[in-house]
Amino acid sequence: MNAINLENNEIIQVVFFILLAFISMFLVLIMFFYFSRKKIVQIEVDKKNLEIEHQKELLNSVLITQEEERKRIAQDLHDDISSKLNVVSLNSHLLKTPNLNETEQLEITNNIIELTQKALENSRRIAHDLLPPVLEKFGLHAGIEELVEEFNSTKTVKVLYENSIDFESYPIEKHLHIFRILQELLNNSLRHGKATEVSIQFTTFEGRKTCTYIDNGLGFDSSREENQKGLGMMNIESRINFLGGNFSFTSKPNEGVKMVFNFN
Repeated sequence: MNAINLENNEIIQVVFFILLAFISMFLVLIMFFYFSRKKIVQIEVDKKNLEIEHQKELLNSVLITQEEERKRIAQDLHDDISSKLNVVSLNSHLLKTPNLNETEQLEITNNIIELTQKALENSRRIAHDLLPPVLEKFGLHAGIEELVEEFNSTKTVKVLYENSIDFESYPIEKHLHIFRILQELLNNSLRHGKATEVSIQFTTFEGRKTCTYIDNGLGFDSSREENQKGLGMMNIESRINFLGGNFSFTSKPNEGVKMVFNFN
């Protein structure tokens, strides 16, 4: 009888330890999944915070660019337009001076005509900088052709432009963003990259409209964070985001620049 009781106790102990082992494993699994889930959630939160911070940086770059543009326009209006109109006003009052001979009247009149013409030219340039008239009248394709022609006329760079996309259905706001992206890239290629050849190609790739921009300039290390977050690059990226697209950018010292961006 004692042997039977001893055997039953041993069985009970074995069953108890097995249950205890299962409970311990279950608790370990629960803790593992809990902390794994917590880590995954934290990673997602950190990722979202980085995205929010990046969006803030993009927005800040746009605001800085806009503010600089406003300052430049205000400066142009003050220096080029306002100053010339003031001189025109002074010359107009001189015409009221008594006893002016014909030569003096002609000289003052010519000054007024010349200054007025210059003020008109400067006002057209300022308006062109705000919104190139060719975009509004003839669309993006014609605007890019004019931009390419302007750069080619400098004789310092040869810009090749190919397009197989119909831009007619695009709103003027999107036209302007694409135009400004290319304008920024071309200015960077000449000013910083010292490029002599640039290629701009618009195609449809995998159902998305795509622009491929390549130059043969000095290039730079695009893997460095400070080169990725320059004001110009942030401005370009914010415009591409507005277009609902994404981009890839590669560059190495002495190997030029290549940028591919798509848009809706």
